[in-house]
Amino acid sequence: MAITMLYFAWVRERVGTGEEQVEPPAAVRNVADLIDWLAGRSDGHAAALAEPAKLRAAIDQRFVPLDALLGDAREVAIFPPVTGG
Repeated sequence: MAITMLYFAWVRERVGTGEEQVEPPAAVRNVADLIDWLAGRSDGHAAALAEPAKLRAAIDQRFVPLDALLGDAREVAIFPPVTGG
C-alpha cells in the first residue's frame, strides 16, 4: 500500500522534505504504527517523530487521532499542533 506522506512546519524541517512516498509493511495498521516505522527511516525522521504526543495527523485531509486505522489511506499528513488567533 503506497502512501503519500506530507510533513509540515518543524516536522518537515527535521525530516528534510515536505513530501515522500512510502510503502509501510502490513504490520503498520494505524497512524501510531506508521510514525514508529517512519522514525527508523533516517536520523531526520527519528528527530522529527521522537515525541508522538507532540504530533497531530490527518488521513486523506481529515484530522484523526494517532490510534486511527490507516485502512486504504492514500495520504497521511503529520504536523505539530495548530494554534490560531
